[in-house]
Amino acid sequence: MLYASNGFIGWLFAATAPVAIILTVGSHGGLSETEIASWIFGVFFVNGLITILFCWLYRQPLAFFWTIPGTVLVGQSLAHLTFPQVVGAYYVTSALMLVLGATGWVKRAMELVPLSIVMGMVAGVFLRFGLDLVHAVFADTAIAGSMVATWLLLASAPRFGRRCPPIIGALLVGALAAIVLGRFEASSQLHFELIRPVVQEPTWSVAAIVELVVPLAITVLVVQNGQGFAVLKAVGHNPPVNAVTIACGVGAAVSALVGGISTCLTGPTNAIIVGSGERKRQYVAGIVVGVLAILFGLLAPTFTRLLLNAPRSFIAALAGLAMLRVLQTAFVTAFANRFSLGALVAFLVTLADVPLLNVGAAFWGLVCGIVISLLLERADFASASSS
Repeated sequence: MLYASNGFIGWLFAATAPVAIILTVGSHGGLSETEIASWIFGVFFVNGLITILFCWLYRQPLAFFWTIPGTVLVGQSLAHLTFPQVVGAYYVTSALMLVLGATGWVKRAMELVPLSIVMGMVAGVFLRFGLDLVHAVFADTAIAGSMVATWLLLASAPRFGRRCPPIIGALLVGALAAIVLGRFEASSQLHFELIRPVVQEPTWSVAAIVELVVPLAITVLVVQNGQGFAVLKAVGHNPPVNAVTIACGVGAAVSALVGGISTCLTGPTNAIIVGSGERKRQYVAGIVVGVLAILFGLLAPTFTRLLLNAPRSFIAALAGLAMLRVLQTAFVTAFANRFSLGALVAFLVTLADVPLLNVGAAFWGLVCGIVISLLLERADFASASSS
């Protein structure tokens, strides 16, 4: 029962705030309801299958979902790229991860770009969600304000927070407030509906590949997988790095068929499912996550319509609260130690969101950050190589 409960909470986290991020990105990017539902189906159904397979094969809690930083990154790109061009970049990213995993070069590749500069870029991408949270609280205090108050209460009281994760509490209170205030759209009748996936034909664009492939691969291999590996190793597990990288490459290719973004080894969900119980049995919670993810993916149209009918302030607050700790981690990692000037430049260039040569700002943020560090922070490179 303990492992089923941990698995349910881990799945519930992935099925709430992170889905709100997909919804926000998809809606702002001009995707239709069916395309967003297909995206959600891909990242839940495909990754649910991978999760079950890896948990069973390795007897470890190896939960796979999708790259949240990558999703936000794609949101920026959809301002000037078409969705088929983005999907084409997904396939190239998949091929790159497959090569890195099959050759065993993934560890070496993860060390090439300083993590501080990567997280400076990530902070620049994520900041919009924090600002949207603030705007939502002032614009709709009844809903967004009550969600923030609930999150603060549960986050500051560990005894209650262990029973109900803060983000889940904020979701429930916000939904209740929206229902009581009659703020849910009633334009379309809500009913359970199975997915009819939309197969996305990729368009091969050099600009999209240059802009997205390297940043997407970095968000998967360095930001997300790195976090997942750290969480699992901290409690005594030994995740297979190369096999996980190959799985991410395969998952990215299959998810891309229906518009889903690249697969990754998730940090938050794995942290939840290894939070208690015997280490040798924690993989059971991972299998529960996988089964629930498959069911959620099959019913993606139902949940997509439900979220689309919710007030915008509810979605903005839910996504912002989900990103708050991640944004904090990005800033701390970017500016705490070495390469802080390069990280600052990466942050500013990404935040400015000015494309150059039809390539988005996140790519140029990485490039500019690395160049600045090579010119002005040589001592940091020297100390990093000697440590």
